[in-house]
Amino acid sequence: MSQLRLLFDRFTLTLIAVVAAATLIPAHGVGTVVFDWLTDLAIALLFFLHGAKLSRTAIVAGAMHWRLHILVFTCTFVLFPIAGWVSQPLLLPMLGAPLYVGMLYLCALPGTVQSAIAFTSIARGNIPAAVCSASASSIIGIVVTPLLVGWMIGATGASASTLDAILHISVQLLLPFVAGHLLRPWVGAWLDRNHGWLSAVDQGSILLVVYTAFSASVIGGLWKMVPPTALVLLAVVCCVLLAVALITTTYLARRFGFSKEDEITIVFCGSKKSLATGVPMAQVLFAGSAVGPALLPLMVFHQIQLMVCAVLAQRYDRRKGALSGVSQPAA
Repeated sequence: MSQLRLLFDRFTLTLIAVVAAATLIPAHGVGTVVFDWLTDLAIALLFFLHGAKLSRTAIVAGAMHWRLHILVFTCTFVLFPIAGWVSQPLLLPMLGAPLYVGMLYLCALPGTVQSAIAFTSIARGNIPAAVCSASASSIIGIVVTPLLVGWMIGATGASASTLDAILHISVQLLLPFVAGHLLRPWVGAWLDRNHGWLSAVDQGSILLVVYTAFSASVIGGLWKMVPPTALVLLAVVCCVLLAVALITTTYLARRFGFSKEDEITIVFCGSKKSLATGVPMAQVLFAGSAVGPALLPLMVFHQIQLMVCAVLAQRYDRRKGALSGVSQPAA
């Protein structure tokens, strides 16, 4: 039962339930207007909290490890997009255009913050570097992701003006983030004391955005565009993409001579994609019914990365424990 909870946590089950609710009872008419308004507020609150929780001490502690950060950013914003782009001849006929656009969007997203740090901690990696790298990835992605999406998808005419998207994202995401971080000296201690229910606000914001996005997509014919067989193939593609990312980050970390602690940080920060950033950003980059198909690959990949990285973090932890257990008698 504990393993089952590890693989399918409460938030994942709630996320599935929200998608089902949007499928059966999508918001429409006046409800759409209300949910759009609530979604904008939820997105602003979500990024305000992200900014307020970001510690400057942690940034300074990890910022000097520039080689590690360059490798993580290269994996996140260069290798992932290249993998999605060169796979077009295979993925486009396999998944169809709507889901393939979602795969490109997934590849362009920044890495996670909370889960990357949590898994690095479980595996006993370089936590200060993980905090700095994951947080910087999230901030950089606010600008870089729309540019990558414009480059990869814009040629097909599927995205809006990249400049307009960056401006919109800056107003809706970056400004609340900066405001939250600037107010951290006054609200940071209170947030740290109330992190339990604030994480529920965090997750609730994501769930609200998902319901709004999938409601519009369902009304626009989402499940006619995406048959069940395409979802199965999508899960397989996401598994392969994550496996390639994990193997590549592990190889590069060892090839460039990083310590085991740094390798752990590189693997967990360089192979993951952020649901918390990707869901609200999709609301800006994609219009109407296109949001749902754009989010499906991210939601599938997100669950797979949580399951695989949970097991991988425990393996790293057991390996370090075994090594320390062997070394003690020799001392």
